[in-house]
Amino acid sequence: MTEKPSKTQTSFLRRLLVAYLIDTGKNTVPLVMDATGMPRRTAQDTIKALNKLEIDIEQFNRGEYRGTLNDRI
Repeated sequence: MTEKPSKTQTSFLRRLLVAYLIDTGKNTVPLVMDATGMPRRTAQDTIKALNKLEIDIEQFNRGEYRGTLNDRI
């Protein structure tokens, strides 16, 4: 029997997926929405929450994002 992932696990995996998408060029909210099927607000909130994974996200063109790993070690 497989257990359903917890909300924390789901949130973590969603953030990883969005970080990967941004890194591979799907770096706008509409592109993230198309790739994942997420509602707009979920995609926006997930992008904002990437800093909790030590990934700094910046908006460099209107509506386009890029990220870098934060090296706070």
